[in-house]
Amino acid sequence: MSRLKKKMSKKTILFLTSTRADFSKIKSLILTLQKNKKFKVNIFVTGMHLLKSYGFTVNEIYRSNIKRIFKFKNQKEKNYSMSESLSLTINGLIKHLKKNKTDLVIIHGDRMEALAGAIVGIFNNIHVGHIEGGEISGTIDESIRHSISKLSHFHFVSNEQSKKRLIQMGEFKDTIFVIGSPDLDIMKRKNLPKIKDAKKFYGINFDNFSIMIFHPVTTNNNENKLNLEIIKKLISSNKNENFICINPNNDPGSISFLKLYKKLNKNNNFISFPSMRFEYFLTFLKKANYIIGNSSAGVREAPFYGINCVNVGSRQNNRAKFSKLIYNSKNYSQILKSINKIKKIEKSKHKDKDFGAGNSDKKLQKILLGKKFWKLNIQKTFNDLDKI
Repeated sequence: MSRLKKKMSKKTILFLTSTRADFSKIKSLILTLQKNKKFKVNIFVTGMHLLKSYGFTVNEIYRSNIKRIFKFKNQKEKNYSMSESLSLTINGLIKHLKKNKTDLVIIHGDRMEALAGAIVGIFNNIHVGHIEGGEISGTIDESIRHSISKLSHFHFVSNEQSKKRLIQMGEFKDTIFVIGSPDLDIMKRKNLPKIKDAKKFYGINFDNFSIMIFHPVTTNNNENKLNLEIIKKLISSNKNENFICINPNNDPGSISFLKLYKKLNKNNNFISFPSMRFEYFLTFLKKANYIIGNSSAGVREAPFYGINCVNVGSRQNNRAKFSKLIYNSKNYSQILKSINKIKKIEKSKHKDKDFGAGNSDKKLQKILLGKKFWKLNIQKTFNDLDKI
């Protein structure tokens, strides 16, 4: 008598993206999973992707050969309220899930939209998977990230340290999977654009340059004012240094940065862009003298390529302690000292690989193909360390 093996039914997975940064984290995962006949992959696109003043980056998603794209506008170009956008995103996701049967919602990081995804998923008895939980920063972003982790059923983390933190937060070991940081899947590719093609595409004539990315600190307007002054001084006092600047996220306070960049674009040593395709950005990053600002790109992507980072202020506070290539600076004089130190040393041959080896897509696919994953209990309980 032949024994029939019960095949895994086709699973529908919904990825959520609201920023160019989180899209870079999920792009390789989507492209890999949508090739597999075991999965139907949708992507819910919202946030700054649909805002013209931030580059209307939904176009990059369309160019990526992702097949099933669902757009939802959760905010206006101006007068942006995070709490109002949170409620709109929740309503938009509820409507989507009513029309589209979903087995797993995958969200990334610490954005308000990711929080909405976790809330809607858990209240609708849908599996929720969180990418890059268990990480620390030191701002409100960290509180949101940990809140998302507590709402999520499964955790796809970057390293063992993140796994340890989630266990400290009461999560069970069998729900935590170390897959590395998914953007490294793209970073290790050998077919990134050549620098001459990247310069031509964006109309950049600089031979030597550094990269600048500042985001507003949503809970500290005084720090935002200080950073704006730092940027002005840096451009006006360093005429021999060229800066390629990427505009900030659409967080409260970003308008002040956009207004300043519009003025600074009149300088010969400064050029800003609303956004930049991730692969082109990586090409510029690899050739940069250093990166300056308070973006996670400085503490995550830059060290992977051996590029030094001048990390400014509190936004990446706790994340910026794990690499020898990161120079933490709080004010203009400290920034100048950091830049001078970097100028005196050769580009580092050390490449920081604390966040994986660039095969997150294959690791995630293997996890989701396993029958054990779909049988894990989604009734959340607290894992008390005293009982271990």
